Parts: sequence; C-alpha cells; structure tokens
Amino acid sequence: MMPQSSRPVEQGRTIVITGAGTGIGRATARLLLSQGWNVALAGRTKTTLEETAQSHPSALVHPADVTDPGAVDELFSAAQHRFGTVDVLFNNAGIFGPSVSIDELSPEQWDQVCQINLTGAINAARSAFAYFKANGGGRIINNGSISAQVPRVNSVAYTVTKHGIAGLTKALELDGRPHRIRATQVDIGNTASDLLDDFGANNGALQPSGQRIVEPTFPLEQAAEAIAYIAGVPLGTSINQFTITAGGMPYIGRG
Repeated sequence: MMPQSSRPVEQGRTIVITGAGTGIGRATARLLLSQGWNVALAGRTKTTLEETAQSHPSALVHPADVTDPGAVDELFSAAQHRFGTVDVLFNNAGIFGPSVSIDELSPEQWDQVCQINLTGAINAARSAFAYFKANGGGRIINNGSISAQVPRVNSVAYTVTKHGIAGLTKALELDGRPHRIRATQVDIGNTASDLLDDFGANNGALQPSGQRIVEPTFPLEQAAEAIAYIAGVPLGTSINQFTITAGGMPYIGRG
C-alpha cells in the first residue's frame, strides 16, 4: 500500500504519466505542465523524458520500467514525496509490436508486447489504486486503442493486449467505486506519431482488402487536449470510455 499524503511541496494537481518520453505521453505532459499541473514523467529513457520536461519546474523526471512492479511503486512514492499528492494516472506506456499474423508471432515477441502493454499497465494501475484507495480517490486513464474495439490486419499481439486494457478499465471502475476511484479507457485512432509509423502508415496502412492506403491522421496535441479534459473532470463524474479518431479514417466498418 502506498504511503499517506503529506503536506504538498508544490501547489496544483499532480498526474503521473507513463510512456512520457514520446508521442501522446509527451504531448499530454507538455500540455498539462502549461496548464499548471505537476507532472511526474516516467519512461525507460531519461534523455527523452528530459526533452519532454524541458526543465519545467513542475516536472519530475523519473525513469522507470513499467514491467518492474517495484520500479512503479518507487515512481508513485517519488511523485508523492515531490508534490505531496497524486491525483491522476495516465497509464500510457505501450508498443505496437510486430505486424504479423499469429502463426508468425514468436513466443518471445508475444511476451514482450504483453509485458509492456498489459503487465506494465496492471503494475501502474495497482500502484495508483493502492495510493488512491488510501488517500480518498483518484482517476486512472488507460490508453487503449481503437484496436481494443476493432483490430488492424496483422496486429494480433497489440489487439489482444488492448482488449485486455478494456477489461482492466472496467474492473478498476467497478472495484474502485467504493473508494472514489474512477477509470477511463481512451481509444485513440491515427495520431501523427511514431507508433502510427510502426504499421506502415507512411507507405499506406494494410487494409482487410489487401490494399494499402494512406490514412488520415490528426495532431497529437488534439488527443492530448482530450486527455487533459478527462484528467480535470471532478471525481463525481465517471467517463468510462472515450474514443477519438482522425476524421475519415477507416474505423466504423474498418477497411
């Protein structure tokens, strides 16, 4: 169980963001810092976290591997020690993994995607839940994907783990109800990010028809605005699921 809150060192609300070094994690961290939040930035690479933080006085750079439960507990302890409280977790760390069908997916590749996308998310949620339970509540925002609803071609590892995030979010919302712990799954489709490049968007994304098309994208900053909105909603309101995609992308009736 995480320690009880002490007197805040700095004013303002505090969010812990995993996978804060790049992509949506970086965009969200910078936006919330500009809005007056305290932000604890976690990820595996210190230099990318420092690039995200840009020496902001309300940023805490704390390298952590989400697959290590002890490292995640230390992350929450560091955030609480620095800022006095933690209000929100943005459970964001993840990888796409290999773009292959299941018969071409090696056990090692599956283990890597599962460890980061699912076990890592559970580790962060466990630490957040324990802290929030002891301190009057909080909000957990899980970065799902529209692949949690409908898969891409050759995305079995990613799709399965993101469907797992859907179950995790529902379980957190249910078990957190007596403790004012709210959980949201955010399903984001086609931000202009490195993760989109992983499945060949620059050359056209593979469709169920076998064709490749260059799909529409939208700016990371607009997705970050959605995360910031959810993070700021009072705990009297639950937002169970939030889907945001690039206009016109193949999603409804995908492909």
